[in-house]
Amino acid sequence: MNRIPLAMAIRNDMTMETATTLVYDGSFNGFLTTVFKAFEERLHIADIQKNSIGQNGLFSKTETVFTQMDKAKRVWNGIRNKSNSAIKRIYFAYLSGHKGIEVLLYRYIQGLFQKDGGISGDFSNDLYLKISQLAKSVGREKHRMEAFVRFQYTQDGIYFANIEPDFDVLPLISKHFKSRYADQEWIIYDIKRSYGLYYNLKSVEIISLDLKEIHANSILKSSVFSETEYHYQQLWNDYFRSTNIKSRINKKLHVQHVPKRYWKYLSEKKEAV
Repeated sequence: MNRIPLAMAIRNDMTMETATTLVYDGSFNGFLTTVFKAFEERLHIADIQKNSIGQNGLFSKTETVFTQMDKAKRVWNGIRNKSNSAIKRIYFAYLSGHKGIEVLLYRYIQGLFQKDGGISGDFSNDLYLKISQLAKSVGREKHRMEAFVRFQYTQDGIYFANIEPDFDVLPLISKHFKSRYADQEWIIYDIKRSYGLYYNLKSVEIISLDLKEIHANSILKSSVFSETEYHYQQLWNDYFRSTNIKSRINKKLHVQHVPKRYWKYLSEKKEAV
């Protein structure tokens, strides 16, 4: 068998269409803008990366994409017009932060716009199945956060809660808490991703804090929170214990619905952590 010299192989490869790695700002609208660019310019995509982790490929050129809301909106509307369920699936899967999610979603969007109807709803397609599984996991985490967030009343008169979700679900739970706690100021802070939501009785803002400690519902009291807060926690714990029927406890089922990783933020679980 004749072997092609490496230099010749590289020259032959260079005659082919050069693959492109697109680097964006890490926002969802930035990602949609990269999709627009890839479609409009008919690019051969090698990778799509956030600018915080961007790496040059050996056989691909790199281009930086600046977020343009008009282009992002056109992609959003195009996908939504194609499949209303697909746009939700794409957004949820994007928030999973799964390694390489951008390229997976780009290939998925390509499939949606195929003339034969693409891969939408085809669970036999590995790509569709992967995106659907990621979106489902993010949706499950969203519902858990809405159920398990526990606020603590601070000395500043603000209700504060730490969370450590597996996925970036803050954008998904904002509407729920704004509606449910519309008459009080609150902060929900994702300590894994170092940003949070602050509701000021009018709107929800994205904030970043320099936290010195994680404020869990621990037995040890913190001077950050008001004494009244601990009185209410004690009342809740007393109620929780009084309504708990030991003979009907199913620990396996309980852990399935309330995973232990949430326990340190639940006041009724103080003694169990």
